[in-house]
This record gives sequence, C-alpha cells and structure tokens, in this order.
Amino acid sequence: MNSTPGTSTLPEPDDVAHLRARVAELFPALRGDLEALVRIPSVSNSAFDQAHVAASAEAVAELLRGAGLPEVQILHATGVAGPLGAPAVVARRPAPEGAPTVLLYAHHDVQPPGDAATWDTDPFVPTEVDGRLFGRGAADDKAGIVAHVGALRALSALGDLPIGVTVFVEGEEEVGSPSFLPFLNQHKDLLAADVIVVADSANWKVGVPGLTTSLRGLVDCDVEVAVLGHAVHSGMFGGPVLDALTLLSRLIATLHDEQGNVAVEGLVSAPDPTVDYEEADFRADSSVLDGVRLAGEGTLTGRLWTKPALSVIGIDAPSVAHASNTLTPRATAKISLRIAPGQDPAAALAALRAHLESNAPFGAQVTVHDGETGKPFQAPTDSSAMQAARWAFETSWGTAPVDIGIGGSIPFIADLLDVFPDAAILVTGVEDPDSRAHGANESVHLGELKKVVLAEALLLTRLAQG
Repeated sequence: MNSTPGTSTLPEPDDVAHLRARVAELFPALRGDLEALVRIPSVSNSAFDQAHVAASAEAVAELLRGAGLPEVQILHATGVAGPLGAPAVVARRPAPEGAPTVLLYAHHDVQPPGDAATWDTDPFVPTEVDGRLFGRGAADDKAGIVAHVGALRALSALGDLPIGVTVFVEGEEEVGSPSFLPFLNQHKDLLAADVIVVADSANWKVGVPGLTTSLRGLVDCDVEVAVLGHAVHSGMFGGPVLDALTLLSRLIATLHDEQGNVAVEGLVSAPDPTVDYEEADFRADSSVLDGVRLAGEGTLTGRLWTKPALSVIGIDAPSVAHASNTLTPRATAKISLRIAPGQDPAAALAALRAHLESNAPFGAQVTVHDGETGKPFQAPTDSSAMQAARWAFETSWGTAPVDIGIGGSIPFIADLLDVFPDAAILVTGVEDPDSRAHGANESVHLGELKKVVLAEALLLTRLAQG
C-alpha cells in the first residue's frame, strides 16, 4: 500500500461540468439498479431465507463487474468448520505504482420488513412517491452500493482512474457483522487502503450534506430481578411481597434523574456539537407525540450525539394475554446504553452493572448478564481526506457540508481502525431525517442520491490528485 499520489489525468477540481452531466446521464440506469436490488429480500436475520442474501451478493458482484473493476470476488471469512457469516463482495482495481488506494464500503443485507400493515407500499416493491423511492434497503444501504457503482461508472468514461479502488460490500451488517473482524484479518491484503469511505450514514437534511465526524458506541446487558422461588397467589401473598416486575420497574427508574438525564455514575460526555437541531424538526422527524416532554438537558444535538443515552429495549415478563393472579417471581429487561465519543466500552458496561447491582430495590436479587460492546468513533476534522470530502460535497450540493454526529453506532468502524490504523476513515451516507431506516416506509430521496454519486466521483478525483 502506497500513500504518495500519482499523476492525475482527470479534470481539474473546478472543471466538474463534465462529471455532473455524466452522472445525470447515468442516473436513470442507476435508479433501475437500485430498484432491482430492493426487490431482493436480503434479510440477514437467520429466521429469514439466506438464499436471498446469496442472490443479493451475486447481483452486487455483477454491478461491480459492470463498473469496470477487473477483480470481483464473493468471499466469506473462514472458521474451523468452514465458511463464516454471510457472503461479502470484494472488487478491486489495484493502484498504479505510487498512487493511493481508496476502499469504498457498503452493505447489501437489510433489516426485516416488520409488519406489512405498517407500510404504505410493499417493502420489496420499489415505489416512487414525491421524489422518494420507498422500499426496504432503498436507503440502508443499497443506495450506498449504487453510490459507489455510480461514481465508478461516471469516472470510467474519463479513462483509467489514477488511484487504486477497492469496493467492499458485506452481507451481515444488520445482524452486527459477527464475522467482520475475522474477514478483515483473513483478507487484509485485499482490503488495505489509505482512505476508507463508509457509505452507511446520513446527511443533515435534504439539500444540505453532512460528514459524520462522531458516532456513539454501544453496550448492552440483561438485568434479571428475582424475588420468589416460584409464582404465588397475588391475593394470598400480595402486600408484604412486591412482584418482580414492579421491582424491575423501580430499578429501571433509577437509571435517569428527574430531568431525564442518564444517572449512571462513571459515564462520560463529549463537548457539545457546533450545530443544533430545531426542536420542532426533531419532534416531526422522530414522531414525538404532542405533549411529550423531551428528556435531558443541554442542546438537542449534544443529547443525540455526545452524551450517553439509555433505553429499555425489551422485557421478559408475563404478557397481558397470558396474565394470571400470581406474583411474578422474576423478570428480565434488556438495557441498551449508547456511549459518548471518548468513553471506554468496558468501563461503561462496568459502570452500568455497578449501578444496577447497587440499586436493588427491597433487597431483590439482581443479576446482570453482560452483552455486546462497540467502540465510539471520533474523526479528525482537518485531515487531508476530510478536506477533500468537504470540497467534493460542497461542489456537488452547492452548499458546505455540516459536521454531524450520529447517535447510533457502527461498531465495525472500530474494527477497521484496529486492522488499518493508518487509514483515514470518512463516514458518509445517503439518508436524510425522513429516510426511516429500519422502520416502515424506508425511503431514499432520489435527488439527494444523485448528488451523493457526484460527490463521491469528485472525492475520488481529488484523492487521486493528492
């Protein structure tokens, strides 16, 4: 892997008219490619047919062959018992001597569609409404694949790009990328790069691009509260004994203070972002009901990006339909904690465990089962790669990009940094606040997708020129 830029034969940075016209010419076909990908129900959750994930990988490989990349492979990580995880696509054009290499990342698997009744359209029939293309994966992240393909097609008309390009499209991001690190280690030579562009994030809003400079990390655990050896009659024994679900609720209530701030000692916060979110926009984007007071203190972007956030995402307890007049002997909740940039995941999990164990209500037995951890991410904002991205985005959109954080987590970015510590990582994306990734009525704004394709083509030209 080399870091010295080669001699560019591409247009000067201010001569973008040709590329802009080329992207506009290509876009109808790119939209068709996106629609074809959306029609493949490539849900990586093991409860779904994994033949669709394999078919999706084949479709992506074919697109990358057509984008002018001479080396295209469908690969797995390998374990002692054979292949691990879902199929990933790796396509390459090696760098000319002395030129840098850029790795373009996306993923071809999608979330389960959920209840079909909550969708306005069939989740696997791409449908345009008011300039947005609806369908599962239309934004997250098959549009990211199309952005890479479109940029490479646009540049192919200009001859050989004086830069190495590797496209890595994995197939298990939506289930936590369980074989990601083994895959990176086993295919390290294929994936080595000077700059890594991750197309799996979002822009500030329609018409205003964003560069993701921070991501919260993630830790989770299951906490079990036990009060009885077995269920007993609620009338005969209720009163002196509080049931496990009541005590679990009381324990959960200690996790936030009266203002809704996370009340777990030992967690850190990063400085507030330089931009803020209008409350009315946030309420509309998140569908907060009228009259619901927002939790926490400080700026909204700080609460979303640079402070910890804690949620109860599941409870094991008798359902209402199966309730009986008994005292529940034990109940379990899954706690999800998003951690701020700069927080060590192991320290955060230890702090959460200590809080839960030390706040056992009425002497109930509290058992904490540690779950998964993911590191937060903080990017340097003034690197040469970031400067190239700022220029490319501003040139494409006609307005400067906003440095944004993401409240969600992309744990595999920490794996990329572990394996390729000298690489510059740029986190970009095609989503906007109304894309509804993971939810019903997921969509991508087609006009924004066209701008993303142009921006990535411009970014590659700037990186090639050094």
